[in-house]
Amino acid sequence: MKDKKILRKLFISTFYLSTFTFGGGYVIVSLMKKKFVDEYHWIDEKEMLDLVAIAQSSPGPIAVNGAIVVGYQLAGIKGMIVSVFATILPPFFIITLISFFYQIVKDNIIISLMLEGMQSGVGAVIASVVYEMGLGIVQEKRTIDMVIMIGAFLLSSVFSVNIIYIIIGCGFIGYCQAVWERKKRR
Repeated sequence: MKDKKILRKLFISTFYLSTFTFGGGYVIVSLMKKKFVDEYHWIDEKEMLDLVAIAQSSPGPIAVNGAIVVGYQLAGIKGMIVSVFATILPPFFIITLISFFYQIVKDNIIISLMLEGMQSGVGAVIASVVYEMGLGIVQEKRTIDMVIMIGAFLLSSVFSVNIIYIIIGCGFIGYCQAVWERKKRR
């Protein structure tokens, strides 16, 4: 019974987030963090950072990848299926509906201005999530994590290094850290 309750709550939460999220996967992942970490306390913040890293480095849309890893973490395969279904259902219906009315509203100035305003809001939400997640890394006071975070930011934004190389490099560094930690424990 408890399993069904969690699955129902997971479905409703991810369906709601997916329905009212504009701006792409990073926005829904940030809202998942607020819902599942801050509000429900199903996942801790460090775990959410790890799940976001997995979702971001996996091929495919980050919103679906985020739903996969969060759903699986919370309720196994059933949770993964429920959260993915709840995540893809709203955009499917919304895009289908929009496609019917696109020709009518494509030149409407009100719709155009509304979408521009939403872009600003999306930018603010993404900036907020970057700040909160970066703050979590800084508060841990692990020098290597801060160096990786700052280095990845500089490589991406200042030196325009392809994000794939940054992800592979960070994954390699993480692997080396895991091997080093395992050797230290022995």
